[in-house]
Amino acid sequence: MKKQLLALAISLIAAGGAYAQANDTIAKVKASGVITMGVRDSSGALAYTLGDGKYTGFHYDVCQHIIADLEKVVGKKLDIKYQLVTSQNRVPLVQNGTVDIECGSTTNNATRQKDVAFANTVYVEEVRIATKAASGINSVADLNGKNVATTTGTTSVQLLRKNERAKGIDFKEVFGKDHAESFLLLESGRADAFVMDGQILAGNIATAKNPADFKIVGEPLSVEPIAIMFRKDDPAFKKLANDTIAAMVKSGEMAKLYDKWFMQPIPPKNTKVGLPASEATKAAWANLNDKPAEDYLKK
Repeated sequence: MKKQLLALAISLIAAGGAYAQANDTIAKVKASGVITMGVRDSSGALAYTLGDGKYTGFHYDVCQHIIADLEKVVGKKLDIKYQLVTSQNRVPLVQNGTVDIECGSTTNNATRQKDVAFANTVYVEEVRIATKAASGINSVADLNGKNVATTTGTTSVQLLRKNERAKGIDFKEVFGKDHAESFLLLESGRADAFVMDGQILAGNIATAKNPADFKIVGEPLSVEPIAIMFRKDDPAFKKLANDTIAAMVKSGEMAKLYDKWFMQPIPPKNTKVGLPASEATKAAWANLNDKPAEDYLKK
């Protein structure tokens, strides 16, 4: 009996140690020499693919700075593995340890903060409407009776339903599995509008066959902090990420990166997104924080 109790105690201690390491990203990557970055294939200038397993974007670059600082802490070069994530699976893949740091276009909100943690915000988004230039759609009210595309697993779905109830308009939601598919629904005429983060809309329009055929219209449906995501209850890694971000803001590197991705021609087509930093984004840089979207709605 004593031997059984001793064996049980040892197994519990071992399990506890494994759990601690699972939530201690610095210890995990130091032991394995590998860090897994969650990436997106069509999240506008924040994160997208160049093809052939290559990824890039504003948040991708911020994450590369964080990983560079992580390498200094662990004392060795890390093997960076890229894990393509979607709006539906990104939170579970961070929770279960598959992804160590997610560098896409995830809204930091109170619901998600129960499951994951976020770095301090360096990009604040306005949710807008994209439509064809000749559609006659200029506001939320004009969506009445229309087919409206959005991406499964995003906060824009809830925003659409809230506006539908509040403004007494009736439209049909059509869903893309990712942002590229949602934009294709608009481009092909299967949707009359695409509701999503403004920079994602601008990025997809910039890389469309005929960018002049599309426009972004209407009042912002929401203002939301978009942030880099990682596991919950890992204060050391969160501090490292936030220290990197603070240093980038202080040095001017963050503003330079923003200009690179949103105001200059970007690959693969060398088109400009043309989206100056909003006052909300500048305010986030001036007062770094990880407040959820709900705090922005109180203003």
